[in-house]
Amino acid sequence: MTTAKGPTRPPGRHDSRRPSRSAVLAAQRGRQRGQPHHWFAQRLLLVLSGQRPVHILLGHTSGPAYDQLTRLAPLAPLRADPAVRPSPTPVLGHVGYCAPQPGTVEVYACIRAGERTRALAFRLEHGPDRRWRCAAVELDVKPDSLP
Repeated sequence: MTTAKGPTRPPGRHDSRRPSRSAVLAAQRGRQRGQPHHWFAQRLLLVLSGQRPVHILLGHTSGPAYDQLTRLAPLAPLRADPAVRPSPTPVLGHVGYCAPQPGTVEVYACIRAGERTRALAFRLEHGPDRRWRCAAVELDVKPDSLP
């Protein structure tokens, strides 16, 4: 596209068909968010911050993990600090993982709420039905130290 002054592309840009660096990074983030560990991290954040009920994870957890979530969810340990006004909504930050063995993924995530950063860790296991299920959840605080 050109105007009376010349092309409308940014200075220093010669190939208008190549995506910008920001477009490439956005596409990478979109692919990452489609991965199971990102999906689970977002759902756990919603449940543990009190934004969604625990039963949204009913078919996505196994064994003691769901029992653990039913005990933690009413306490909403990841909710924003009510003393801070306006209270910032917790958001998912960096999510990383390691695979200690085939069919198992251990995930860590940073949760940000205003100036505060919290830690969340969980374990995903690939079941015989080829679905990922959360098998364990850990927070940066002990359940007995919650209000």
